[in-house]
Amino acid sequence: MLKEAMSAPTSTVQGVAAWHTVFEANDEEELLRRLDGVLAEQVVFHSPLMFRPVEGKIGAAMYLRAAGQMLVNEHWRYVRELVDGQDAVLEFSTEVEGVLVNGVDMLRFNDEGKIVDFKVMLRPNKAIETVKAYMARQMG
Repeated sequence: MLKEAMSAPTSTVQGVAAWHTVFEANDEEELLRRLDGVLAEQVVFHSPLMFRPVEGKIGAAMYLRAAGQMLVNEHWRYVRELVDGQDAVLEFSTEVEGVLVNGVDMLRFNDEGKIVDFKVMLRPNKAIETVKAYMARQMG
């Protein structure tokens, strides 16, 4: 993984490191515990599939858990990481149902190293369609 740290407080660097461990959880309970540990109570989650952002830890964790079940597989990897101030941009690559997915996680951290804003962007359009269909099945 390519990393470039500009000028970032220790809390942001630690927050990014904690985020990287979330989907290494061995079971659902541990995954939820890790999500709880990295998300601020008032986190705002911006999905590429939804018109309005999701506000609050519970809703954000629900979407991130479902997305992780689909996206984080044997093809998943972060390919670029930029950290500056309280912001981090993490580019990822994976494959879902034979479709290559390229995306970006844009994260903002508070002074405690918790994520307060989480925005996901995806490409190409076929990837968005595939992810949207999967998430519709998962989220009902």
